[in-house]
Amino acid sequence: MTRADRGLVCSLCWSRVRVLPAPQCHRCGHPISSDSCRWCDLLPPYVRAVRSVAWMPEEPASGIVHALKYEVWSAVAAEIATRMSRLTWPIDVVKERAAIVPIPLASARKRQRGYNQCALIAGALGRDWGVEVWEDLVVRTRETRSQTQLTPEQRLDNVAGSFRVRDGHARPLAGAHLVLLDDVVTTAATLNACAKVLYEGGARIISYVTFGRARASGDRL
Repeated sequence: MTRADRGLVCSLCWSRVRVLPAPQCHRCGHPISSDSCRWCDLLPPYVRAVRSVAWMPEEPASGIVHALKYEVWSAVAAEIATRMSRLTWPIDVVKERAAIVPIPLASARKRQRGYNQCALIAGALGRDWGVEVWEDLVVRTRETRSQTQLTPEQRLDNVAGSFRVRDGHARPLAGAHLVLLDDVVTTAATLNACAKVLYEGGARIISYVTFGRARASGDRL
């Protein structure tokens, strides 16, 4: 058995994960075939850069994330983080990133799963990057529906006002460049809603990192 086969996901399955192809937009990391990038239009101006590893929903990437979230494969979070740690970023992001902030999970879902999958990935990625993880910085103010079957407009409404910076936090938020982490990004509605409260709370700039990214209309494979 090779070292790559010692994880929960074998090396053959990892080799079959369809990664986002080059060339990519320098800012949002989305594959582009022209000088313009429509995916950047989803982002507020204070978001510096976004990076993702694989296309979703597509096997085996979808199955890996599903196992982490719903089948108690918590150990696979470190394997996901390893792939995320290899992403290439603008040099200013690498120099400035002060901490990773995982998207918080609703209390009921966290009790049901026993953990926040984003926090597990963030912990492993923080060790790989040598960057702090501020898991307790942002909290959810209310339960939200699953975003999976919602339209882009419904996604925005679903997460609007659902986050806040934790009262009495002791983090040096003012002027910080933070990296928000989620497992999958589709329209960036959840990430944008969370980034908004961080920016309003004093963060200077925010970047996003995810394992999966949903295709947009017209994307090439």
